[in-house]
Amino acid sequence: MASSIIGKSRMVWSTTGGSGNFRSRKQAEEGFSLIEVLISMVILTVGMVSLLGVFGLAMSTTQASQQNMIAKQLANEAYESIITARNTSQISWDEIQNASACSGNTDPGTGGIFMPGQTQIYNSGADGIYGTCDDTGSTPLLEVLADPGPDGIYNTTDDTIVPLTNYQRTISIYALYDANHNQISSLRGVTITISYSTPQNSQATYVLNSYISQYQ
Repeated sequence: MASSIIGKSRMVWSTTGGSGNFRSRKQAEEGFSLIEVLISMVILTVGMVSLLGVFGLAMSTTQASQQNMIAKQLANEAYESIITARNTSQISWDEIQNASACSGNTDPGTGGIFMPGQTQIYNSGADGIYGTCDDTGSTPLLEVLADPGPDGIYNTTDDTIVPLTNYQRTISIYALYDANHNQISSLRGVTITISYSTPQNSQATYVLNSYISQYQ
């Protein structure tokens, strides 16, 4: 018996003796059925959709990380401006507290100069301190984030300007008390909260908690 296989086709034949009389012939064709092709397409589609979902999640995570970094920077700059103003005696100890309302640059009741409640990210006003009542008269009014453009140099015409309208800041300065519930006159607590919207349309916050002393 002799046999030959070519590709996916198989042919089998047999002869008897030397007469070469043809006795039988069988040919079988092999290939993919339609259902196998459809199943393969479904598996491939599911894999591609899952891969696209991973890419989308990675992009959202990267953007959220950048937003958190900006929020941290905004909180730190506000706190550092308060410390610098205290260290240079630019403002008095009585002024380092929240105003009950910003009808002027200083609250006549408390003497505080820091805006109450949540506000937009204003540029610092004439006093050069972020979050004070005179910020609403700053020019330009709202702070922006400037990144260097393709030339890698700040303050050139190709700089990338990122508006900060998505962010709000709250500066809260409050009294502290000792174990006997007596107010500590030379020390205050400072909480700076930055609120912003994430790519998933949910609200996120970054909170900086610290203290400020009357003395350096």
